[in-house]
Amino acid sequence: MNTIDSEPRLTPLKSDRTVTSSAAADGKGVGRISPRPGATTQNARASFECTAFILSAFDGLIQSDRPLLSSLSPFYPLKFAGLLGTIAFIAVTRLRAFHPYPRFGAANTVTSIRAALVAVVGAFIGETPTDALASSAVVIATIATMLDGVDGWLARRTAMSSAFGARFDMEIDALLIQILSILAWLYGKAGPWVLLSGLLRYAFWAAGLGVVWIRQPLFASTRRKTVCVVQIAGLLVALSPVVTPPWSNAVAAAALAALGYSFLVDTWWLWRRRQTVESL
Repeated sequence: MNTIDSEPRLTPLKSDRTVTSSAAADGKGVGRISPRPGATTQNARASFECTAFILSAFDGLIQSDRPLLSSLSPFYPLKFAGLLGTIAFIAVTRLRAFHPYPRFGAANTVTSIRAALVAVVGAFIGETPTDALASSAVVIATIATMLDGVDGWLARRTAMSSAFGARFDMEIDALLIQILSILAWLYGKAGPWVLLSGLLRYAFWAAGLGVVWIRQPLFASTRRKTVCVVQIAGLLVALSPVVTPPWSNAVAAAALAALGYSFLVDTWWLWRRRQTVESL
């Protein structure tokens, strides 16, 4: 797999860091440029050191008498470490091929912080459902979402936009949506159908592995960015303890309907483009 466009791109998730050309001095494509030797190893070490630091901080808090933290199971730190470690591992494997700079960059650092926050929320899966835990998930996920615009701004400000950064940002959004949909289901805020909020993106990724026209790049769209925000906001509202069924079902269903509509529009556009190309 030599280019990032070889993977499915049909997704309503927004990304303010998408680039169409490389800023490297040699003028070649982003996918053919590697950072200085050792950068991947250094970034991996930094990611895992950050994970260890956050885990130690959580371990100290869990031993306190605060009800929320004391209610977490002994497996919570392990789940957090496993999820964040997996994100870091996948990111490092993509870094060398699609990040044409010698530094990791401020934008990617902010995205890494977002990844850590998403891992904190993701590790709530499997814990005993409580209103305090749901409220914490909503607050932490909201912070991660608010930081979403910061990494894109930093990438442009520092002239370090890259295919890696755009994909890293997009995949963190996708993972957050999947985690929130799972929590909404586990907390009884919506039926199992809510899982489609996250699974649709991965279903198209899988479909694109065998269908060439699905994985073609899409045109820039404000609609996709708006749907991403609506999807996350809808799941956050549904998960909030103050919103109960049937209202939580209605909010989650409305957000999923918007997402489904966006997917249908993009699928239709890609199919029509395929028909046009074949008719030439």
